[in-house]
Amino acid sequence: MDFFNTHISDKAIRAVNDVLKSGFVSAGNVAKNFEDALGRELGLINPVSVNSGTSALHLGLVVANIKPGDEVILPAQTFIATGLAVLMQGAVPVFADIQHDTGNIDPESIRTKITERTKLIIAVHWGGYPCDMDEINTIANEFNLLVMEDAAHALGALYKDRPIGSISNFTAFSFQAIKHLTTGDGGALCCKENIDYFEAKKKRWFGIDRENSKPSELGERLFDIDEVGYKYHLNDVSAAIGLGNLKHFSSQLSRIQQIAKIYRDELEKVEGLQLLEYKEDRRSAYWLFTVLVENRGDFVQKLKENNVPSSVVNQRIDRFSVFKQNNEKLKNQEIFDKKQISIPIHPAISDDDISIILTSIKNGW
Repeated sequence: MDFFNTHISDKAIRAVNDVLKSGFVSAGNVAKNFEDALGRELGLINPVSVNSGTSALHLGLVVANIKPGDEVILPAQTFIATGLAVLMQGAVPVFADIQHDTGNIDPESIRTKITERTKLIIAVHWGGYPCDMDEINTIANEFNLLVMEDAAHALGALYKDRPIGSISNFTAFSFQAIKHLTTGDGGALCCKENIDYFEAKKKRWFGIDRENSKPSELGERLFDIDEVGYKYHLNDVSAAIGLGNLKHFSSQLSRIQQIAKIYRDELEKVEGLQLLEYKEDRRSAYWLFTVLVENRGDFVQKLKENNVPSSVVNQRIDRFSVFKQNNEKLKNQEIFDKKQISIPIHPAISDDDISIILTSIKNGW
């Protein structure tokens, strides 16, 4: 039994083979078709495909015009990439507390962190469960701040019937190997405003407007670059994997959510274990199924005895020296730190696997 699973469909393999045979393997029509499909099938607004989720985060900060010395509020409960993207802009990460029963950033904590230097809030959807986006965007509007969602875990999630990727100024997705939808490695940045969308497309390819820069008679594109750009585009080989896998995404997500419902029904009354909050006005993508447990070390060991993997996946990133934090107390984060653990949830988990996992937990630790 594996904790994560990488799904590559037969259709994806055939699509990659077609791209390789074509001889055109850089960013082209396949990458554009992938972006179109993300918008058409998943409701993402203006998705700009890039070569990683980290690139998507950084590109969003660039387009948001985050400058050195600007402050960006984010949770510590995330992967290091979220904070490093802020540092890449020379900006200052400011860590807000989380809700200990969701793992998501706490809007009330955001309020306490806002200063005259604050420019943007990053909301990380822990495990694929959407943050309180109405509350977060209300605060952002009140203080004239931008919002970016780190949706690396949350492709396919819904918040009040709106797809994640259609709500805030920017939303960054990851299509890394073990995500629900993989391109091998890759990502996408969704831009709610068209002006940001066009800017992101230009910035991801050195600052060159590829669609409107025509080759001269000498064979070189005619363009001018007035700002720094990046080599962040997604190539057609990776896009072909994504397009092929996208055909199965809906059924794969349905299976994951079916497993999650079984877990929630069966584990609700287990002593020493607390399920995370789940409000009916949103739908989790369940990249993780995180629970809070007492005596976590014993819990992990008990599962291991039954060949069931478990993991905290990511622990708070403000502990890393690169952020130079003063170790300010984050009360709810500390509760989460002591108790959070995730159990396997992905489409390759069989009914027999589910039975083993549930029996191992219900027998106590």
